[in-house]
Order: sequence, then structure tokens, then C-alpha cells
Amino acid sequence: MKRLMLSLLSVLIVVALVVSYFLFLDPAASRNRTLSVVKFIRNPEQYPDWVIPALSQCNNAPFRFPTSGFVGYFWDDSFRPGHRHQGVDIFAGTDVGVTPVYAAYEGYLTREDGWVSTVIIRIPADPLHPGQQIWTYYTHMADAVGNSFVSAEFPAGTHEVFVKAGTLLGYQGNYSGDPVNPTGVHLHFSVVRDDGNGKYTNELEIANTYDPSAYLGLPLNATDPPQLPILCNSGQ
Repeated sequence: MKRLMLSLLSVLIVVALVVSYFLFLDPAASRNRTLSVVKFIRNPEQYPDWVIPALSQCNNAPFRFPTSGFVGYFWDDSFRPGHRHQGVDIFAGTDVGVTPVYAAYEGYLTREDGWVSTVIIRIPADPLHPGQQIWTYYTHMADAVGNSFVSAEFPAGTHEVFVKAGTLLGYQGNYSGDPVNPTGVHLHFSVVRDDGNGKYTNELEIANTYDPSAYLGLPLNATDPPQLPILCNSGQ
């Protein structure tokens, strides 16, 4: 019962946050998207056709879809004044610690000391831009109080461990760093720029990330804007 109440509280909090952000910032373009997210997380069983299965390879794109869920928010969305979203948010419609997260592409995984819910994977050869190195970033893999759902194979302090595409990385959670204000249960996924010296740049700045649309074979740029639900033409 306690777990159920915490889950319901998390849903109510995220609903309140996203509705207030989007209605205030962009009532014309974002309202329908927010309403769709709220509708899905309240009753996911009613919208099975909104869910992209994990490891789908959409439209013959190089990356596999990193988790099962509904793509609710996109690259370059805005949640508050001055903010630009650096990746995509994929909502499972399940409790925390249930929905697996997988590596979208092979590379070398790092989980820094102190990273509770996050891993990053170095891809030496960008499949879309030969000669360029990129990184894929996965976060929110912990519960509200910081119990990590990252796979035990990748403890904090892990550096440069090779993983194949499809490797289990962990499970979706609602960790925000503030136990009183958790996120909704989802995976945040982004494609991060290299600094030119073999290190990842700060993912919190959108200028340090790439539009993931071509990597995942889906319309994921909020400036278009995409029409919900996002559907996948699987190449597999």
C-alpha cells in the first residue's frame, strides 16, 4: 500500500509540474502534448499502440530504441523560462524499477562516482558522421530516494566498459535528486557531443547535445513539432 501511495503521489506531482510548465509557456503548441502524457501515465493500458517496444530499430536508423514506452517530450522542448530540453523523455507507464533500459548502440560505458541514476556510453565512431565521436546518456534509473536501478554490472566508478547494443543498463525510475519532488517514471535519453579531447561535454546544455531524430529514426525535434503518438516503422 505504501508503495502504491508513493507511486500515485509521484504521478500527481509530475502531472502538476508538466501541466503548469506547458500551459504557462506555450499554450498553443504544448498543451496537447502535455495532455497526452498525462492521459498515458494515468491509464497506459488503454494506449498500447502508443508504446514503442524496447530495441526497435525504427526506419532503419542506426540506434535501437533504448526502452519500452511512450515518447512524451522531445529534444528542444521547454519546461520553464530559459530551459531547452536536451533529449527525449520515454514514459513506460509502469512502477519504478520495472521497465528495462538498454544500450541503444555499442560503445564504452562510464558511470562516474556519485552517479545514482545515470550512465553514459562513448561511441568512438558516430554512425551518421564518420570520424566523429559521440556519447549516449541515460538517466532517472533510480527511485525517488536514490535507490539505484542501474545494473549491478556497472557500479559507481565504472569507466570504459565495452557494452554491445541491447545490453541491459538498468530500469526506469523517477529520481530527480529531490525526494520530495520526484519525476514521473521515465527514461531521459540524449546524444551528447564530445569535447574534441575524448571527453563528454555537459549534457545539461542543449548546445552540447544533438537532435536524436536521425539516430533513432523518429521525429523527435520539438521545433517541428512532432505529432503524438510517435510511431515506429521497425526495420527488424
